[in-house]
Amino acid sequence: MEYRKLGRTDLDVSALCLGTMTWGEQNTQDEAFAQIALAKARGVNFIDTAEMYPVPPRPETYAATERIIGNWFRANGDRDDWVLASKVAGPGNGISHIRDGQLRHNRQHIVAALDESLKRLQTDRIDLYQLHWPERSTNFFGKLGYQHQASDLFTPLEETLEVLDEQVRAGKIRHVGLSNETPWGTMKFLQLAEARGWPRAVSIQNPYNLLNRSFEVGLAEVAIREQCGLLAYSPLAFGMLSGKYENGARPEKGRLTLFSRFARYSNPQTVAACSRYVQLAREHGLDPAQMALAFVTRQPFVTSNIIGATDTAQLQSNLDSLQLNLSDELLAAIEALHQEQPNPAP
Repeated sequence: MEYRKLGRTDLDVSALCLGTMTWGEQNTQDEAFAQIALAKARGVNFIDTAEMYPVPPRPETYAATERIIGNWFRANGDRDDWVLASKVAGPGNGISHIRDGQLRHNRQHIVAALDESLKRLQTDRIDLYQLHWPERSTNFFGKLGYQHQASDLFTPLEETLEVLDEQVRAGKIRHVGLSNETPWGTMKFLQLAEARGWPRAVSIQNPYNLLNRSFEVGLAEVAIREQCGLLAYSPLAFGMLSGKYENGARPEKGRLTLFSRFARYSNPQTVAACSRYVQLAREHGLDPAQMALAFVTRQPFVTSNIIGATDTAQLQSNLDSLQLNLSDELLAAIEALHQEQPNPAP
């Protein structure tokens, strides 16, 4: 396993991070435990979750993922072996069942969310606490273009950072991260933190894969120069880049088969581009999923690549992607495809 510094902290995190958003919905606790055990055996020390997991979010399964992870810590006593990341939800996104749906990144909601996450996770601190998505109206979750709303009201970023600072000082969290953020939001958070002595964001968790490389446009330079590296989510584009959905296939337990809400990578131009990447991998004798993951992990602005799986065989294959070196010829071919059809998925 390869390890990288988390921002400007003294924490070393594995280049592959264990994603958990299927636990409690597509995966049972026993299946989740098997994934944790395998990941740990392979050197993974970084695990990412969120208060709203599993997805799709439902009142019946709310926070099941954090409870499963907490049960693992209690059963195995290895909390100190992990860099634990979680997130506080923002408004909208169909989660009216969380704190009556009136979600804000203010003192009331951050403290309430954090305290409940700590209880479920059965720990006294979270190593990386992230704002899951901006409270303000902006372009995230499948929106590439920004449309300004002059009437948009949101909690001042100063208030959000001040509350997070209080939680750091209280020892409940060690470091702060962003997620689904924009270049403006990221730089504003960093500017305020440095000016006021508040916690500085050490990472940004955004989508990044062969079908959506929009992070490169405005955030890659920020990630490198500000040492606020990317925690890449959806590196397989909801499994599309594995090739299992080729030619309209819908495997029985596939996420796209089970849940209609996951449509971000299903438009015609994305499907066509995906097929070309899958074919390219096979022409080079590579597993398409491993090629897609290796491409993400090798990027200089990536701190860790978040891999999720619904069974240990899939997880094993994803972990093996770390051993894959992409040739210059293959990288050139990937870049040529990208130039022909850049960012077909939002």
